[in-house]
Amino acid sequence: MSNNYAEENDRYHAPDNSTMHELNNIANRIRIKSILSTCESKSGHPTSASSCAEILSVLFFKEMKYKVDVPRDPASDRFVMSKGHGCPGLYAAWVETGHMSMEQLMTLRKLGSVYEGHPTPKIDFIDVATGSLGQGLNLAVGMAYIGKYFDKASYRVFCLMGDGEMAEGSVWEAMAFASYYKLNNTVAIIDVNRLGQSEPTSLGHDTDTYKRRAEAFGWNTIVVDGHSVNDLCKAFHLAKLCTDRPTCIVAKTMKGKNMLGQENLHGFHGKAVAAASKDEILAELEKLVSEPSGIKLVPAKPIDDAPAVNISNITLSSPPNYTKGQKMATRQAYGLALVKLGRNCDRIYSLDGDMKNSTFSQDYKKEFPDRFIECFIAEQNMVGAAIGMATRDRGVVFCSTFAAFLARAYDHIRMGAVSQTNCNFFGSHCGISIGADGPSQMALEDIAMFRAIPGSTVLYPSDVVSMEKAVELVANTKGICFIRGTRATTPVVFDNDATFAVGRANVLQQKKGDVVTVIAGGVTLGEALKASTLLEAENISITIIDLFSLKPIDKDTIMSAASATGGRILTVEDHYPEGGLGSAVAEALADETGFKQVQLAVRGMPYSAEPAELLAAFKIDSSAIAAAVKKMI
Repeated sequence: MSNNYAEENDRYHAPDNSTMHELNNIANRIRIKSILSTCESKSGHPTSASSCAEILSVLFFKEMKYKVDVPRDPASDRFVMSKGHGCPGLYAAWVETGHMSMEQLMTLRKLGSVYEGHPTPKIDFIDVATGSLGQGLNLAVGMAYIGKYFDKASYRVFCLMGDGEMAEGSVWEAMAFASYYKLNNTVAIIDVNRLGQSEPTSLGHDTDTYKRRAEAFGWNTIVVDGHSVNDLCKAFHLAKLCTDRPTCIVAKTMKGKNMLGQENLHGFHGKAVAAASKDEILAELEKLVSEPSGIKLVPAKPIDDAPAVNISNITLSSPPNYTKGQKMATRQAYGLALVKLGRNCDRIYSLDGDMKNSTFSQDYKKEFPDRFIECFIAEQNMVGAAIGMATRDRGVVFCSTFAAFLARAYDHIRMGAVSQTNCNFFGSHCGISIGADGPSQMALEDIAMFRAIPGSTVLYPSDVVSMEKAVELVANTKGICFIRGTRATTPVVFDNDATFAVGRANVLQQKKGDVVTVIAGGVTLGEALKASTLLEAENISITIIDLFSLKPIDKDTIMSAASATGGRILTVEDHYPEGGLGSAVAEALADETGFKQVQLAVRGMPYSAEPAELLAAFKIDSSAIAAAVKKMI
């Protein structure tokens, strides 16, 4: 902390009376607008908006620097409303800025309105979707990291959290991350209004405990009266002086502040004001909005020092260079492909959760240490930070860890889709083919997980050539992208100049007289090729498709190949049967006739053993494939 911090605390000058007068007026107008809009929609959270009205007023009209007419200007301060249910207050603040109209606010929660019950980037002043509590600070620290270390810009990041969500472990993952990386451009505000949805929070108004917890995580922490605009102005002033750590402002507030008959009382969460009490509550609030102070508060303009960024048409610096038949794990090619992208684009960022020597993102760290972010074993924060980093198109972000561990962050990934994020995930060590480490490390649900995400892209490279191409493809693909990687080595089956595309499968072998179309991916592609050799000895030939793109799926190629084999399809995968490769094929053909599909997949709970033993035991190896083909014909 700077040496003059205490001195500045003593020398702080409060805003003049006219400014404080107007800030209080704005806060109460935010309350009025929140009540009017939620009454119009007959639902919403006016009491939650009321508890943070002064915080919003001071932030938007005294503290933050931003362009009202260009809300996503790269140089502007960022604001994340982690307590997304309080968004009527946020929307009302934007009405106060003049960027949004009262007529727009009154469409809150209605069909066709972008002003939904929780904020999403459908609105031009929202960067990330919130409402699934405990995620806002993860997103904010990602924005702050890119601002401090990559943009090297003046903008700051503010995150307003509810006290109830402080029970979420993901919040403390973000607190640890922000203090470790000294993100002094981050300010978190906890709206300690005491009341949760069904009962009081565990700490109530115990602001001292919140303070001690935040300090224990390395944050500069200030306790304030959250309804005192002077206290808030002073706290934000002091936050700017703290140069070696982030700041947490613990604001004691009252839920339903200034709402007659509801202030600090349980039972009003998530409810519009009743018609019988609406007029009386609004009349009391109108009394608190005193005569105009004679000044109009206008947000300060930001310093235009955020650099221009170009993240379009990113390519590998050199093509794949392997020998057919060479055996190599696809995870190794992931690291190499990242390096090749990084050589052509200085806005490629790699995040990992202490698995970099397994995912091979360590290769990227070795070549570009300043563009690699170690997130440690905190997958929720890793994912949230990555989504935050990707906002406003400041970079192309890759997250890597064991595919199984991404399940821990699935809600963050799900919300990433709501946030319209462009974020890439690499999950290594998938399936039973990892062997003796056992089921806790085996991702067998990951394809299903990512296929269920709206607008997602799911790629499953089977060799190192296709892995390099997959990494290049997702770097240029919008939305959430997932690449599945294997621990086991697989043979190189593609030429170095082979072409790959999202939504396209690759027919690896096909000839007249083939009796079954076998569709595989990853380790099972190699098993399918071995099965083909076994079957050829019995004069049985099969078509083999490397599916590669599981979402979107290449329906045309599958149908064409299967039609030539009498409609017989055999899918084989190192994944549970639910939601995986076989399910993707079955769903693609659900409205078609003339096809019969047999699905080989991992059925039951796996265990520790050698990879080959597990593939045989769960009947997804070459012998099982050959037997299934013969049974089908």
